[in-house]
Amino acid sequence: MSETEATDVTTFVLERLRPDHAPALLAFERENRAFFAASVPDRGDAFFDEFEERLRDLLAEQATGTILFHVLVAGDGEIVGRFNLVDVADGSAELGYRVAEKATGRGVATRAIRELCARAREEYGLRRLTAATTLDNAASRAVLARVGFGAVGGVVLGGWDGDGKPGTAYELDLGGSLGRERSGTAS
Repeated sequence: MSETEATDVTTFVLERLRPDHAPALLAFERENRAFFAASVPDRGDAFFDEFEERLRDLLAEQATGTILFHVLVAGDGEIVGRFNLVDVADGSAELGYRVAEKATGRGVATRAIRELCARAREEYGLRRLTAATTLDNAASRAVLARVGFGAVGGVVLGGWDGDGKPGTAYELDLGGSLGRERSGTAS
């Protein structure tokens, strides 16, 4: 698949993370590490050194329903994004996401988050999502705004190495017609 085809937003499928995604997920994280570190705290070397063990633990936790991991998969099996719902409890969860550098600027994140919002409401029974992004990540802030998240305050986003970056916290109400309109489904 050519780079143009690999980043055509119509060729991606949002899937729940499974063990067989591991090689493509590790490749995605390695290939985009420097790109991600430019706007979010770096995961650190331990993340990569202990990847298989960490993934097994996260998949076991996902089985409990407290976290819901998703990957955006291209037709050739390449992962071009991660979209996670964590701290799932009492009808709410926190959204976290990252998209491969070569897939940015094409509506990929917006489309995937809209789909995930619909799943969060319809399949997972969630009523509210929160998210946070660093102040210097204008693209992520724009995606959250397009989907309908509203800024609710300042935060410090901590890195794996203890360094934090200033950011903004966001919230999206998935209930009512406003939540359905903004998540891309009919009211």
